[in-house]
Order: sequence, then structure tokens, then C-alpha cells
Amino acid sequence: MVQSKAWTLTKHFDGLPKESDFELKLETLAEPKDGEVLLEAVFLSVDPYMRPFSRVHMKEGDIMIGSQVAKVIQSNNPAFAVGSHVVGHCGWRTHTVCDATGLVPVMEEWPEDVSLSLALGAIGMPGLTALYGIEEILELKAGETLLVNAAAGAVGSVVGQIAKIKGCRVVGSAGSDAKVAFLRELGFDRTFNYKTVGSLEDALRTAAPEGYDCYFENVGGPYYSTALEQMKNFGRIAMCGGVSLYNDTTPQTGPYQHLTMIVKQLKVEGFMVTRWEHKHPEALKRLMGWMREGRLRCREHITEGFDNMPSAFIGMLQGENIGKALVQV
Repeated sequence: MVQSKAWTLTKHFDGLPKESDFELKLETLAEPKDGEVLLEAVFLSVDPYMRPFSRVHMKEGDIMIGSQVAKVIQSNNPAFAVGSHVVGHCGWRTHTVCDATGLVPVMEEWPEDVSLSLALGAIGMPGLTALYGIEEILELKAGETLLVNAAAGAVGSVVGQIAKIKGCRVVGSAGSDAKVAFLRELGFDRTFNYKTVGSLEDALRTAAPEGYDCYFENVGGPYYSTALEQMKNFGRIAMCGGVSLYNDTTPQTGPYQHLTMIVKQLKVEGFMVTRWEHKHPEALKRLMGWMREGRLRCREHITEGFDNMPSAFIGMLQGENIGKALVQV
């Protein structure tokens, strides 16, 4: 028998989540049966998607959703050796007994000097999201100009760097001067703090007077409406997030820019990373290769201690992190 800690959702979020919306509970886990493994969490991810997905996919009282890097500490499954590490959607738990469904072994070639936390960040789901958005949705070409917002986050920071690898001009915006300084370190061509510019429209136009070929959209709301007007004819937009919308208690409305999209003949496509799951192994190797070459820099915002999961999650939604937000058990 193993004692496990788990965070449950006690109340669906009303606006920004509060610590009182969560409850820490103890579980007693049975020994793993044939085909099952016992996992011990090492790093847990906190991500923006958890905010809207919890409303759709969870009931009050459920264990909070989320992914983690975990160590196999008992195994009755020959595919998972004791001491190996996996990425799994185990939720906010310190220990999990489960079958192999959905468990992904950390790549065999993972270098010993690279933290396994990156399997939840630049060499994991956020990095894959950035790569597929650029290659599969935007089909970004050398010499083009790309706009990315929430650019200092787990996805946006990788988006900008991959675009530079591909020979593009990159404009990125973020919500603090420290984040903007980080974007400059990464080699973004133009950067600005969207919270302090007098006019977002002017800032976008100044950064790219001829407009944007491509736009990687993580924010939504008024930012999206403003940026749409700065797109070039036949521009392409990849939509994978809407961080400005997640904590709204009343759904945002308009403006409705159908004519802009028609006249400019824009292509707008939403996507989720799971569409290209068959490409993950090769894509992860490329991301790891770029990082080992020094072409992809990875910053993490790590909170220590499983008991701090709610505060780490809330802080991430408030924009406290630069790069990937994680909790280390």
C-alpha cells in the first residue's frame, strides 16, 4: 500500500481560480496488478488549458487534470522498467497506479545533463505545439514576418525561436518589461510590452510597417481583433490559445471582422497538438537537437513542493512565469 497526495477540484472556477477551489486529500493506493505500474511524480505541469478544460471535462470532487513526468517505482508491465521515466496524464497526484494506456516513455536518447522537466516544456507538448503550428498550420517560409503574442510563455517563446531558425523576422509581445527583455535575449527582431504601449495598433504597425505574413495567436479578445487588421493579404493565422478569455465570467463579444477576413483573404485555423501524434517521436528529436545545438533556449519557472500546486497554477494564469511553469515534487 502507498499513500498518495492528490488535489481535487472542490468548486468550478468563477473568474480567476482561488486556492479555496481546491482541496488536498490523501489516497491509499492498491498494489499494481498485472499490466499495471506504480508511478511517482517528479515534475507536474501547470498549463492555461487546464482552466477551460476543467469546466468541460471535470466534475466537482474530481482530481485536477494535468500531465507529469513520473518515475516507475513498481512495475507489473514488461514495457515499463522500474527506474524509467514516463510522461502521463495522471492529474495532480504524487503517486498513481495505472495500466500503460496513455503513458509515453521519455525518449531513450534523453541526455543525462538535460532536466527531465523539459519533457513537459520545450521538448514536450508546448514545444510540439509551437512546431506544428509553424510547420503544419502556418507553413512558415524564410523571409516572412511572424507575430506571436504571449511570446514569453511556454509555447510562444519556442514559436519565436523556431521562426528564427527558419530564417524569419519575428515580432513578439509580452506583459512585462522582464519578459520583453527575455524575448530580446532569444533574438526576437522587435518586441514590446503590450500593457504599457499607448496604442496596440500603433505598436504593431511600428514593429512591422508592411504587415504580417503569419500570426501565432495565444491570447484572443481585443488583441486578436487589433492584430487582424495588420495582416497582409493572404495572411495565415494559427490559433492555439486564448489566455485573455479563460477567466472571464461573461463571454466577450465582437467586434466581428468578417469583412477584414474576406477582403484580406485570410486563412485562420485552430488546432490542438494531438492531431499530429504520429509525428511526435521525430519532432521531439528535432527539438532536442536544436536545444543541444544552442539554437533553442529553454527557460522554466519552477515552484517547489506539491502542496503549492494551486498557487503555481493561479500564478501562471496571472502571468507570473517566464517560460514553462512547473511544480517539482
